[in-house]
Amino acid sequence: MDLMDRTVVRCAEGHVFSTASFPMQHLDAGRLGPGRLIRCPRCARLRHAVPVVLQKG
Repeated sequence: MDLMDRTVVRCAEGHVFSTASFPMQHLDAGRLGPGRLIRCPRCARLRHAVPVVLQKG
């Protein structure tokens, strides 16, 4: 994964957006959990966000 790849995330309010920085993305999700605090561009607040699994097809 390139460091400049964008990650699609969903905030606790249900807003879906992409971000160029998803803090601590490279660490083991099993140890820290998949969620991070990130500022949502829709509600403009720090929200818990998790990566969205995109389905192909």
